[in-house]
Order: sequence, then structure tokens, then C-alpha cells
Amino acid sequence: MSKYDFPQDLSAAQIALHETRAAYERYAKDLPWSAEPMPGWEGEKQLHSVYRSGKADSPGYTEDQAAEVTRFRARLLELSITVSTHPFWDSVEAGDRVGARMALKHAHEPAKDEA
Repeated sequence: MSKYDFPQDLSAAQIALHETRAAYERYAKDLPWSAEPMPGWEGEKQLHSVYRSGKADSPGYTEDQAAEVTRFRARLLELSITVSTHPFWDSVEAGDRVGARMALKHAHEPAKDEA
């Protein structure tokens, strides 16, 4: 149990921020490596290594992909602002705000049993 009594709307915004970030990361994982069409490249073999860096050609994002990325980023910005500017933070002593913020980020996690 947290020593902070977070308001429900603040907790809900933090959970929505976690969920939106995770959804964005899942979505972005399958996007082309470049938003704009770009030629691929292959790096030179490095001394003492068999690894060769490189990328295939990127077709760039489709209009739908670009719109979805824009939607995700706007929602993430909105939720970040909601969480960071919530009036609750004014009720926390300045020296304790970082600790309170860290506690909020983990408040949704199940409590660990103390054995």
C-alpha cells in the first residue's frame, strides 16, 4: 500500500498513460524503420567482428500509419500533461514529489507480500 492517497482521476490517467505507451510500442514495432522512404544501407565489416550493420530499404509510413502515430503521440502528450500538472502534486511537499511520482508509476502493480 502506498503512503500516498492518490486521487482516482490521477491514478486512472497514470494507468491510461502506461496502457497507451504499451499500445504505441506494440504498434511501432511493426512500422518501417523510417517514417519517410529511405534507401537501405549496409555497413562495413568491423575489425574483430563478424557483425555487419545494415537496413533494408524503408518504404516509409503509409498515410494510415502516420495518422495512427500522430494519434498515439497526441494522446501520450495529453495524458503526460494531465498526470504532471494534476493539482494533487501541490499537496505533496516539494522534497517528496519525486518519491510520490515514482509511487504513482507503480501504484497499479499488485502489492508484494512481505514474508
